[in-house]
Amino acid sequence: MAVLRAKDVAKMDLKSRINKMKELKLELAKSKVTAQKSSGKTKEIKKAIARIFTFNASEKSGTLKKK
Repeated sequence: MAVLRAKDVAKMDLKSRINKMKELKLELAKSKVTAQKSSGKTKEIKKAIARIFTFNASEKSGTLKKK
C-alpha cells in the first residue's frame, strides 16, 4: 500500500474516494487479523482513511482550500 497524499485525494472524484475508503477499510481489517499489535502498515492505512474522510467532510462544508 503506497502512501496516499492529500494532493492525490484532491484529484479523485467523490465516487472514487468512497471506493478507495472501502478498499482501505477492508485492508485494515485484514491487517488487524494478521498483526498482533498495531504495525506501521496499520497506522499508514488509518491515516489514509482519515485523510479521505477529512477531505470529504471539508468538501461538503465548503471549507476546502483551493490552490
